[in-house]
Amino acid sequence: MEHYQILDYIKENKQRFLDELFGLIRIPSISSLAKHKPDMYKASEYWKKTILEAGADKAEIYETKGNPIVYGEKIIDKNLPTVLVYGHTDVMPVDPLELWKTPPFEPQIIDEIIYARGADDDKGQAFMHAKAFEFMMKTDNLPCNIKFMIEGEEEIGSPNLGKFCEENKEMLKADIILVSDTGMIAQDIPSITTGLRGLSFMEVEVTGPNRDLHSGLFGGAVANPANVLCKMIASLTNENNEITIPNFYDDVQIISKEERKEMSKAPFNVEDYKKALDLNDVSGEKGYSTNERTGIRPSLDVNGIWSGYIGEGAKTVLPSVAKAKISMRLVPFQDNEKISKLFEAHFKNIAPKNCKVKVEALHGGQAYVSPTDMIAYKAAEKAYTEAFDKKPIPVRSGGSIPIVAAFEEILGIKSILMGFGLESDAIHSPNENYPLFNFYKGIETISLFYKHYTKLMKKDC
Repeated sequence: MEHYQILDYIKENKQRFLDELFGLIRIPSISSLAKHKPDMYKASEYWKKTILEAGADKAEIYETKGNPIVYGEKIIDKNLPTVLVYGHTDVMPVDPLELWKTPPFEPQIIDEIIYARGADDDKGQAFMHAKAFEFMMKTDNLPCNIKFMIEGEEEIGSPNLGKFCEENKEMLKADIILVSDTGMIAQDIPSITTGLRGLSFMEVEVTGPNRDLHSGLFGGAVANPANVLCKMIASLTNENNEITIPNFYDDVQIISKEERKEMSKAPFNVEDYKKALDLNDVSGEKGYSTNERTGIRPSLDVNGIWSGYIGEGAKTVLPSVAKAKISMRLVPFQDNEKISKLFEAHFKNIAPKNCKVKVEALHGGQAYVSPTDMIAYKAAEKAYTEAFDKKPIPVRSGGSIPIVAAFEEILGIKSILMGFGLESDAIHSPNENYPLFNFYKGIETISLFYKHYTKLMKKDC
């Protein structure tokens, strides 16, 4: 595989690549909303067609209790290494719709950037793998076996993928799992994600009176669930932004001073960070830098909170119920199920007697570390260096892909995280976007990964 062949193929097929990606993006495959169930099937059919047309021997759609999973493969020699590509078809809801500058499912290119829901997470990034595979097949450059596993429930915690993996271990056998659902530092600073935080995602409900009350007649005499909930949430962190749940930090991995020093070498300008987010100042756990707060330390955040009347104008009610969704990002050695139980016990313990509290764990997953001494990392490092003419920096991401840790537990396979997104891509937010540069550079780098991975695997043998 010659580098110029990849560049030429991308150049000749740029517009077609975009047209095909846009066809996928136009499918509103929101996994958390039941009304979009048909769209999950449409997206799966689209992926099946894409994989087959790229050159796969077979591609099938597998049913689950939830949304379908697409599996495809091209086996050229069982004695050669096998790479299993993982991605997801589902996307986050688009609310609040009024904040979008362009229709979320009608992709548009503005200043060389694709704007649409799923442009980055994960349709744009996963589609790079389909096009890299297509290039290798059409130019007779595929150096090893390749398998695809594209699910439709990543954004809701992959509740059915674990069982699918358990039931199909033989079919999914591979030497490495390749994932592009993370980011890099900047367009001119390539990086490889070497760690993901785990996740414990909770929903809480505080109930006071048996109905909404007149705030004048009852205010001051009856506990207001909204007030109570706010006080309870505020107490979950202290003045140093440390989480106050008892035993929460018991299993947190302690990073050595030497490793923290190495991590600090990653380029980061706090003033640019604040400017990009329109912040007066950063915030977080005392004693840690911004990058450390999102990479090696756990966190707790309210993701949504609602109660009472929120329509236009005034309605003076004392609400009966207040609810919130709260996520905790976890680090290596913290068990998400243990943390969920600790949270539930603590939240119920701090509730006043004048209200009833309900706590539900919605979904979660373990943290994951991708070793820098494995062959796949070395191959990715070579691929980035060849594509960007610059050695990539290893970084730990603050995000979570819960199923990645499960892959290792169930299938016994490590994952390499080759992401090409940027902080400015606004994933999960209005105006999600993905630069054309990153899309094309991703196809280039992924193609090079296969070349280097196969060579290093042969040497290792």
